[in-house]
Amino acid sequence: MISRPRHGTHRTVTLAASVLLAGAVTAPVAQAAPAPTQAPGVGGQPRHCTLDLGTDAEHCYATFTEAVDHASKGRIDDAPASARTATGDSGFRTEVERLADEDGARADGVIQGTFFDDPGFGGDSLTISGEGLCEKDGWVDYQHDLEDGWKNRISSVQPWGNCWIWLYPEPGLGGDRDGPFKENTGDIGDFMNDRTQSIGFS
Repeated sequence: MISRPRHGTHRTVTLAASVLLAGAVTAPVAQAAPAPTQAPGVGGQPRHCTLDLGTDAEHCYATFTEAVDHASKGRIDDAPASARTATGDSGFRTEVERLADEDGARADGVIQGTFFDDPGFGGDSLTISGEGLCEKDGWVDYQHDLEDGWKNRISSVQPWGNCWIWLYPEPGLGGDRDGPFKENTGDIGDFMNDRTQSIGFS
């Protein structure tokens, strides 16, 4: 947006000087209120959220490390602070896959996918956990309708938990889907970029 100079500045200065010289009543100068502490995701900092499909509970954190710690129930507490860095960290991937195998055997919560606001695994992230591994039986095993804050935002994806990711432009897995995304995908393409409203895991 181009900022244009304002006209009439001279008139404002002259009027203000006249009021002061005339001895008008001076109002006390208001003190600026202290700025509130900014939450993660405010002020340009990415916000990293987790969602448990079993409880629909969502929690958000300032770092990807904290988000993975929560999603893994404390079993991965050393994930990279940056989600983008984590996508290329083979040690982190091995650790998540090992936990997925253990969790699948116990039918416990499993990290099934991470979704990113920007291409190249950047911006805010949403890590979704479900009840188990995807079964590869030709059906969508788990699904989720995105909350309003995440609708029409996804640009890159990372599948976990033996899952393939399907993206849909309408709630309830409606509309023409795109996928499956079987591996880290830094750009989901024009068809579904910033259009996803529901997700299927198969």
